[in-house]
Amino acid sequence: MPPIADPKVFLEALFHAAVAAADPVRVLAANLPEKPKGKTVVIGAGKGAAQMAQVFERLWDGPLSGAVVTRYGYGAFCERIEVLEASHPLPDENGLKASLRLMQEVSGLTEDDLVVALICGGGSALLPMPAAGLTLQDEIVVNRALLASGAPISAMNAVRKHVSLIKGGRLAAAAYPAKVVSLVVSDIPGDDPALVASGPTIPDGSTREDALRYIERFRLDLPQKVMDFIRGGDCAAPAPSDPRFASNTVRLVASAAVSLEAAVEAAREVGVEAVILSDAMEGEASEVGRVHAAIVREVAVRNRPFRKPVVILSGGETTVTIKEGGRGAGKGGRNSEFLLSLALGIDGCPGVSALAADTDGIDGSEDNAGAFADGTSIARVAANDIDAAALLVRNDSWSAFDAIGDIFKPGPTGTNVNDFRAILVQ
Repeated sequence: MPPIADPKVFLEALFHAAVAAADPVRVLAANLPEKPKGKTVVIGAGKGAAQMAQVFERLWDGPLSGAVVTRYGYGAFCERIEVLEASHPLPDENGLKASLRLMQEVSGLTEDDLVVALICGGGSALLPMPAAGLTLQDEIVVNRALLASGAPISAMNAVRKHVSLIKGGRLAAAAYPAKVVSLVVSDIPGDDPALVASGPTIPDGSTREDALRYIERFRLDLPQKVMDFIRGGDCAAPAPSDPRFASNTVRLVASAAVSLEAAVEAAREVGVEAVILSDAMEGEASEVGRVHAAIVREVAVRNRPFRKPVVILSGGETTVTIKEGGRGAGKGGRNSEFLLSLALGIDGCPGVSALAADTDGIDGSEDNAGAFADGTSIARVAANDIDAAALLVRNDSWSAFDAIGDIFKPGPTGTNVNDFRAILVQ
């Protein structure tokens, strides 16, 4: 087949195919719970929670009420469900008010009532509710330390839930004896629904001892009163075996795996073979970028392990460790950091084009989802008197791609199935 004339258009089409596979309109209609004898209360949290609520109330044939919280600027109009907005990635006072409101929504219910929980990525920061003796500022400090640590999401959530009164299944426990049906859009490598948004309605088995091990392993510098609280034992979250969860249901309605398969089909429809490396990649964004670059060069030069033309896809959630000594001074996120590392690795390699973006539409500190790169990116950055390698050390990947006009800004997508990476080799 002839080469793809405009790789950016092709790669962007794959991104939108992946996002469409996680669209609330598509995924919620097939997952509506049975109507209860009593009331239906909708709660939710995450970057796509408002769009999920908007679709759910349109699909639900019956009375309902409730409230959901999403990131500032990610709201959507709902007639019966209140949409609250709060800060992400660090919590704020409005997030605390939202947590209290959701707790209020589920209080005083009976076994005839139904709680529908719309949960997606981003909910951890949007639902701060510090445990007794701790403050919102303590939760902010914990979140800031976790975001800078490079810890995987499982470790982050194990720590978060042990300083919270709403995470780790506590919101569902507060709804007892009402039945809770959690409809989850996963942004978690491995798709464990209990880890999405730190599982406000879904308990997991991590313990305070696990939290303490993670704190030590990732060298988290936390306030002494936070450490004392976790060590004290009063922080224990309910276990999955707690009888209050016995009648609850969890449905994974969208995930990175499903979205990547949709991108595969979109590529094949235009005659390009597609392969998925993994939907659950974790690790340092720059290191994952170097590994992808090595694979791409092997394909480009030796036609192995995949034959050209091919688009190489991957998903999951990489991390960026912010360290002292000159790092962390720049703009960007994990997708653009991955891409700058990839660009350095494929510098001068012809026929290679790539897109890395967060499926929620925002990657890191700026208003872009990610960026594009190709074998000429580093030379074009250098033509602007910019040292791309130095920017990578400073975690300033955004500045590199902004300088060459390769920032990708689709805007908020209304869903979140984590990172999307597509590399075309032809």
